[in-house]
Amino acid sequence: MKTFDELAIAPEIIRAVTELGFKNPMPVQEQVIPHLLNKKTDIIALAQTGTGKTAAFGLPVIQQVDLKLNQPQILIMCPTRELCMQITKDLTDFSKYINKLRVLPVYGGASIETQIRGLQKGVHIIVATPGRLIDLIGRNVVKLNHVSKVILDEADEMLNMGFSESIDEILSRLPEERNTLLFSATMPPEISKIARKYMNNPVEVTIGKKNEGAENIRHVCYMVHAKDKYLTLKRLADYYPNIYGIVFCRTRRETQEIADKLITDGYNAEALHGELSQSQRDYVMQKFRVRNIQLLVATDVAARGIDVDDLTHIIHYNLPDDPSTYTHRSGRTGRVGKAGISIVIANLKEKHFIRQIENKIGKQFEMARVPGGKEVCEKQLFHLVDKLEKVEVEHSGIEPYLPMIFTKLAWMEKEDLIKRLVSLEFNRFLDYYKNAKDLNQREEPSSRKTRDGKKKDLRKSNEKKDYGSFSNKPGSSRMFINLGKFDGLYPNNLIDLVKKQMNGNRVRIGKIQMMNRHSIFEVENIDPRSMMEAFGETSYENRTIFLKPDGDKPESPRSFKKMKKKARV
Repeated sequence: MKTFDELAIAPEIIRAVTELGFKNPMPVQEQVIPHLLNKKTDIIALAQTGTGKTAAFGLPVIQQVDLKLNQPQILIMCPTRELCMQITKDLTDFSKYINKLRVLPVYGGASIETQIRGLQKGVHIIVATPGRLIDLIGRNVVKLNHVSKVILDEADEMLNMGFSESIDEILSRLPEERNTLLFSATMPPEISKIARKYMNNPVEVTIGKKNEGAENIRHVCYMVHAKDKYLTLKRLADYYPNIYGIVFCRTRRETQEIADKLITDGYNAEALHGELSQSQRDYVMQKFRVRNIQLLVATDVAARGIDVDDLTHIIHYNLPDDPSTYTHRSGRTGRVGKAGISIVIANLKEKHFIRQIENKIGKQFEMARVPGGKEVCEKQLFHLVDKLEKVEVEHSGIEPYLPMIFTKLAWMEKEDLIKRLVSLEFNRFLDYYKNAKDLNQREEPSSRKTRDGKKKDLRKSNEKKDYGSFSNKPGSSRMFINLGKFDGLYPNNLIDLVKKQMNGNRVRIGKIQMMNRHSIFEVENIDPRSMMEAFGETSYENRTIFLKPDGDKPESPRSFKKMKKKARV
């Protein structure tokens, strides 16, 4: 294993990182730092979140800044405010002993005037979100003509969030004689496009396999009925008393609902989603970082850029639409070589998507049983006993009261005293789990007998079912919805869903064509765009709905999202 000295890192930087607890370079740092220090080359680095990427690019660029040139020389772009602030803090810590080095974060949600004043004073490194940087460029207050290195951190996330055009705009304004460094957890096609367009013979550094999950993360799946998801979440939280993790939900409303339920049931939980103000988000994150919160319930967008060490669990209350998102979610635990657990709470209808994730991360899920009441009680009991063993006794404070306590409890035997002490803390678990039901979902049989006595293979029921016929009348439209029989959706459910979302407006529905994973239905005299807008971010059985006019079917859920955005505009 190499040392930072062997990588030719400057002594003042080594001193700072040593104080931060760095001992030896991590694999991504060993591979990236020599390229940045010794060669002028473009780099694509593929590594999971928490593998030390910030130091991999941060240490060498700090060392290469010309302090005499009071202009931006390094540009670092990242997807979120939280990550922007975290990178800035890390760079500031790394450069503790480098006098006069200035790092400026620029991001939305903060005063742009303050950021402009910071730029006017002069900076060497800018850490920016693409949207705010575009605003500053538009105001002609940021000069990028001296930038020698541009770094795209979590590039795949930026593309997922729709920053592709902004990134194109920014990169086109940078000097041609520059190096481009692209750091990403996954390698989607969009990353390859950026590489072809803006990079010159990039060196590719891969830690592990492309798109693979971190090695030290266990991937566990619990199969339950959809109605039992919340009970399963609570049971897992009880089964892991020291849990410190993030619970991922699909929508803002569901995120808030789950957090509120957990708080009501006595768990240390909070919600993090886009409807919170920035001050509220900062407050929640501060509580989470100091562990006043054990479970942070979050949407994917809100959780991007969260950089918290020592997370024990990531719980996927709902699976994401894109398997790549699962990689990002799970990568928030098992950081810096530590172990972590990524838990999926799923039902049998989602088995096919579990397989897609397994192919993506190159690992198989452990199919586990939801612990029963007795198992949870045992875990909680031993957790209590461990706390009793480790509790620190403040002798000087308690000493004056001991004679009175001894006199009061002298009639009890040791065994009786222990029973009462444990029962005082433990009775509520015993009462709650006394008759706890089995939450595990059983595999359904793959065949059943029809009325004529012949067996029908349910696995082959992929044929479409039609109800009525398409009229093709003037004013009628055919709509595509990403729900089908596998989601428990049938014509009566679909009709009720449409009427509910259209808020009482009369909607005449014609033919309905049901498939396993989607459906097509006909409506009359309704503007498809107004219907798409009415559906918004609706979910059905915990699955986000994508609705569009039938015809040009998108290739991925992201296409649906873009289409819905356009409809709202």
